[in-house]
Amino acid sequence: MKKIRTAIMISGGGSNMAALIEAARAQDYPAEIVCVIASNLSAGGIAKAKAAGIPAFAFDHKLYDREGLERLVHTELEKAGVELVCLAGWMRLLSPFLIGAWHNRMINIHPSLLPKYKGLHTHKRAIEAGDKEHGCTVHYVRQAVDDGPIIAQASVPVLAGDTEDVLAARVLVQEHKLYPHALALVGSGRVRVTGDEIAVQPGTATFFRG
Repeated sequence: MKKIRTAIMISGGGSNMAALIEAARAQDYPAEIVCVIASNLSAGGIAKAKAAGIPAFAFDHKLYDREGLERLVHTELEKAGVELVCLAGWMRLLSPFLIGAWHNRMINIHPSLLPKYKGLHTHKRAIEAGDKEHGCTVHYVRQAVDDGPIIAQASVPVLAGDTEDVLAARVLVQEHKLYPHALALVGSGRVRVTGDEIAVQPGTATFFRG
């Protein structure tokens, strides 16, 4: 089977990256992880990627302006023949350059049930709002932060006495399941995007409750 050539962009430990790499080991998985790119030299995910046999590149974001860094990243993506980019904790705001170059070919995971709680501190905000349900979303990337057509979501209950860290850990369990599932949907063509419209193949699950 033809597998979509996929890159993962990280800034930290790469736990979602590791989940994607593990899923892609399956022969029938429709995506192949061909490289990992990190925005800083100390990102823990770099060692994990190399241990898994994935080519990994790290840039020191402090040495470049935003677009300068992205042009280096774009060059590596093109060299690797990448067809789809997964942001997995890339903690740098993207410029119109990279988003435009990878329009409808870049996806992201965010720890909230978008459109709720774009940006940071999502778990704290969900608790403070008294939400009964929280979760994570995989979506296509657009210029607005944490915006774009939604591919799949997973929810978890917000329980009495939850702290930010406890809720974050519960959501993270679902992230590690959801992102590989969402990548498989895109790689297999069961989810397609045209403009800002998502088309989902009948019978395809895109929402889960943990």
